[in-house]
Parts: sequence; C-alpha cells; structure tokens
Amino acid sequence: MTPAPASPDESPADLGSTLTRSQRLDRLPFTRKHGKLLGASGIGWALDAMDVGLISFVIAALSVHWGISKGDGSLIASAGFAGMAIGASVGGLLADRIGRRSVFALTLLVYGLATGASALAMGVGALIALRFVVGLGLGAELPVASTLMSEFAPARIRGRVIVWLEAFWALGWILAAVIGTFVAASGPTGWRWALAVGLVPAAYSLVVRWGMPESVRFLEQKGRHDEAESVVRSFEESAGLDAGAASADSSAHTAGESAHAADGSGHTAGASEDPAARAAATVSAAAPSAVGEVPAADTVRTGGIWSTALRARTAGLWAVWFCINLAYYGAFIWIPTLLVERGFSLTQSFTFTLIITLAQIPGYAMAAWLIEVLGRRWTLTVFLAGSAVAATCYGLADSEATIIAAGCALSFFNLGAWGALYAIGPELYPTAVRGTGTGAAAAFGRIASMLAPFLVPVLVVAGGQVLAFVAFAIAFALAAAAAFTLPEQRGRALAE
Repeated sequence: MTPAPASPDESPADLGSTLTRSQRLDRLPFTRKHGKLLGASGIGWALDAMDVGLISFVIAALSVHWGISKGDGSLIASAGFAGMAIGASVGGLLADRIGRRSVFALTLLVYGLATGASALAMGVGALIALRFVVGLGLGAELPVASTLMSEFAPARIRGRVIVWLEAFWALGWILAAVIGTFVAASGPTGWRWALAVGLVPAAYSLVVRWGMPESVRFLEQKGRHDEAESVVRSFEESAGLDAGAASADSSAHTAGESAHAADGSGHTAGASEDPAARAAATVSAAAPSAVGEVPAADTVRTGGIWSTALRARTAGLWAVWFCINLAYYGAFIWIPTLLVERGFSLTQSFTFTLIITLAQIPGYAMAAWLIEVLGRRWTLTVFLAGSAVAATCYGLADSEATIIAAGCALSFFNLGAWGALYAIGPELYPTAVRGTGTGAAAAFGRIASMLAPFLVPVLVVAGGQVLAFVAFAIAFALAAAAAFTLPEQRGRALAE
C-alpha cells in the first residue's frame, strides 16, 4: 500500500508523512466506529449461525413429524454444506474483485430469501434444493466478514476483535436453540415458522450495503484513493483526531515533547485545551506496539496462495479447516437427533442442546483473552486439544449430568477454537489474495462438513455413539497438530 497522498489542507507535518493508510488505521485505539462495524458484521454472523443451527432442530423435528430417515436428514444437512463449499470459494474470489462489503450484503440477501422459501417446502426434495441455495450465501458470508473486520481492526488487538466477531456465532446458535425449543418443537408446522425467521437476513442486507464502510486496503488495490482516504479519516475523527492528524508519523509525539520541555512540567502544554492533540499523542505513543513488522513471506505478490512462500501455511490452514469442520458439524448437527435416539423426548433433546450451546460464550471469552496473551497458534492448538478430550468424554457419557457436562466442555473448547481460527486465517495472506485465501480454506473445510452428516449414521451403526465421538476426537487432534505448524502473527501488521 502506498503512502497516503497529501491533501491541500494538510499541515506541513502531514506533508512529510511516510505512514500508509493501513498504518494509520493500525495505530488507532478501538473506537466507537470500530464498535459499530463489529456490531454490524457480528449481527450478520449471528444470523448465519442461527440458520446453520436451526437446520439441526428442523431435521430432528422432521424425523418425528414426517418420519424422514437418517439418509434424508443427511442429504438435507449436506446440501447446505455443498452450497457452502462453493459459496466460500466463489465469495472469496468475488471479495477480492468487487469488494468485501458488496459480497457481504449479497450473501445475506441470498441465504435470507432462500431460508424463507424453505419454510414453504412441501417435500424433502424441495427442501434439499433450497438448502443448497442457502449454503451458497452462508458459505461466502463468513470468510468475507472476517476479512473485512481484520482489515479495520487495530493491529495490537486484531486477534481479539476477530474472536469477538466469532462470538456472535454463539448468540446465533443460542437463538437457534431457543427457536428450536419453543417454535420448531411446538407442533407439526413449528419447523416452518422456525425457518420463516430466516427472512430477517434478507432485510438486514440493506443495512450492510449502505451502512458499512468498504475495506481501505481493497479500495487502494483498485486505485480508489479518495474513497480510501475518506474512510480512514472517518475512523481518525472517531478517535478524536482532526482530519489527517494521525497521518503524521511522529509530529504529535514531537510536539508533545517540545511542549513538555518548554513548560518544565510533567504535562504537555495546552493538552487540556486541545483534545485532538491529546488523542494524537496517545495514538503516537501506541504506535510502536500497534504497527508490527511484516515478515518477508507475507509480502509476496505473485503466485497466489500456493506460491513457494505461502504454500506451507495454506496447507496447514486447509488441514485445520477440514478436520474442525468434520468434527464440529458431525457432532452438533446430529446431537439433537442422537439425544432423541437415546430415549429423550424432542423437547428434552432441544433443551439439552440449548444448555450445551450456552457454554460457547465463555469459550469465546477465554479465547479472546488468550489470543493476545499466548498468541494465535498456541490458543488454537490448546482449544483444539481440549475439544478432542471433550469429544471423547461425550461419547462415553451415560447419564443426563455427564451428557450435559461433556457437551458443555465440547461446546466451550470447540467454539473457542473457531474464534482463534477465524482470527489467524486473514492474517496469513497479503491483501491481493486475502479473500481468496480465507475463502478457499473455508471451501475445503466445507467438503468435510458435507461428509460429516453421512459419516455419523455409518459410525453409529458400526460402533454406537462412542465410535462416532472418538472419530471426532481424532479429527480434533489432527487439527491441533496442523494448527501448530502455522506461523504466529500476533502483533504483526497485515501484509499489503
């Protein structure tokens, strides 16, 4: 990214600036504008999770009211994941070509309308077809949203911000569990009303399209420098800085030192009268830890995600995505149905699932703290290893108490791992292929999520639920091993 061009109204200090717009963003504190962007992206994320979560309750309800087989349930679930595999890959490519914001809004519109239409399905075939369309939107939305948020988050807390974003997934799953428990289980048509709620994302797409900023890095890649400058200045103003104030490399810091020497006190002269200068001094003081060094491997501009410099991290990331998708969706899509098979009623099954889902929230909270303490690689590895242990315990659980306890542990560790994974993915690639890299990894992972619904019935027949969850534990362990091969990106600036 080139240094920001000077405007006629900028100060002499600004004219001498060598900071890029990305560095100006990285040096900022977390502002109200960052919070609005996180909230807007997070709501889209939660609606995505709600849709993914609802289908597990719909399958369980249809097994009771329509008498569908496990094979039909697997097809319904896998159709959505097939769409997600294609959507993730195409969405990432489109995000690098037409923009993160536009693709984000389009994905919400597609899966919102398709989910609403699913409520009118009169047979399994129609529901399978519509779930595929839903998957196209769902698959594209997640990597695009995390990429957009990564490109705005201050470098020193970027990982934590992305885990906060991923935490909205828990809210969506909790909402899905509530709707499943009190709506989908209410009667023969309850599942239709549950899916009808899926129309909400279609309306929300308008908020995203017109209320969110486009990525500064994307705008510069496309030569739209005036738009990029406008976005950066809006974030600087949100931090209490005058237009262009943060673009000076060290002017605020130098001015503060001069004033300090002039008045002989421990305070900068005039600081109390000039909030903008005080904010600029704060930003400048934070700069050394905010703008990290970009490793040589991260600056590659040719060869794509399988270039010599990037191929090892791409392979490691794809391995993590595949294994975590296989285990996560294999477990959580089937948990309500498997509980019914254990002899629990539909309402009991949904209630247990709701309780288990609530454990996602502290999992995200712990991951958000650890990711800037231990780093991305260790946090991801530890939570995946914990998921492996919890999956084994769930398979061996034989009472209500142990089922809920092991299920909560699985939910805690697994969703913490997802938060760390979404944080590290966009940080592994330069701007030109960031959307492609994250989207391709997600698409490869969706292959596993397609296989998982079919794998579970086979494993249960072969060795019961114990074998199924031991298989998930092995997948989590393999994901942990792959995660440890990824480079640590904590505190480093995103590559341009």
